Amino acid sequence: MYGPTARSARLTAALAVTAVLALGATACSGTTKEDAAKEAGPAAASGGKADPNAATKKGLTVAFLPKQVNNPYFTTSDNGGKKALEQLGSAYKEVGTSSGTDTSGQVSYVNTLTQQQVDAIAVSAQDPGALCTALKQAMKNGVSVVTYDSDTKIDCRNVFVSQASAEDLGRTQVQLLAKQIGGKGEIAILSAAQTATNQNTWIDFMKDELKKPEYKDIKLVKTAYGDDDAQKSFQQTQGLLQEHPSLKGIISPTTVGIKAAAQYLSGSKYKGKVKLTGLGTPNDMRAYVKNGTVEGFELWDPAKLGALAAHTAVALESGQISGKEGETFKAGDLGEFTIGKDGLVSLGKPTVFDKANIDQFTF
Repeated sequence: MYGPTARSARLTAALAVTAVLALGATACSGTTKEDAAKEAGPAAASGGKADPNAATKKGLTVAFLPKQVNNPYFTTSDNGGKKALEQLGSAYKEVGTSSGTDTSGQVSYVNTLTQQQVDAIAVSAQDPGALCTALKQAMKNGVSVVTYDSDTKIDCRNVFVSQASAEDLGRTQVQLLAKQIGGKGEIAILSAAQTATNQNTWIDFMKDELKKPEYKDIKLVKTAYGDDDAQKSFQQTQGLLQEHPSLKGIISPTTVGIKAAAQYLSGSKYKGKVKLTGLGTPNDMRAYVKNGTVEGFELWDPAKLGALAAHTAVALESGQISGKEGETFKAGDLGEFTIGKDGLVSLGKPTVFDKANIDQFTF
């Protein structure tokens, strides 16, 4: 828990951010040197003087702000964060919008959490830049900011907890589909929101992978956007097949999208003929793997992603890390992690799920 000095500092910070919100100002007074250091981004926090052996603070409040509440993927990841925080002796809360594209809603939640004086925010950003002003204000007022799943601009948070290497995720999805379609044919991508940072990064690597000579007979004909809405993603899948009747495969790097696409394909004449891969959860995709609609897809364990975000937030608040490249910290049973370039921490390589192993996983 906080002593009088820390509590007073946070109260002063909260009053300052309230004034900012009311008057539209872009800066506030009454912050501590430590608070101001956080504003400058990953490498500047704590003046770069993190102590990996510092005691882990207890009694913190860490708020999770997913891209979309009640989305099964984020429910799993955030519950992983909740469990980790309980083990660490800190409190968990989750807030968020019911839409995966409500950026103004995310901004409002960041402002509210700052006023509530939470210790840290773990956020999956709907847009790389839309949250920046609010998140910078939060950091200026002493709130540690961790992005997970989908990043903001680098200077708008302390650390980004990535599901896996963005390059690995982008390239391996192409590799999976290429094997399934025999290395030739027209393919399409069914993404989430057009502004989603993670989706766009993976798609850039997909396109780069497709430039390699071994994919010369594969043509990417369209990228469609389902906005992480099941009905829209279902309709986009239908539209892709109507527009491109020779389509051989679809990559959907979104759990909502791949499930909706599988649902459409499984009840259509395209079942087993048009291959589908991407990122999905075993529970969502099990039936479609077993009935032959999907041969294989990949993902990381979202519960572990949420847990790592929680450990990262607590490590920041405890002064064990600042977000500077090369710093290391322990994340309980997940092991030890090293912060890479631009304040990035990677959970690990994705897992491929197919008929042989899908029943071994229950998320």
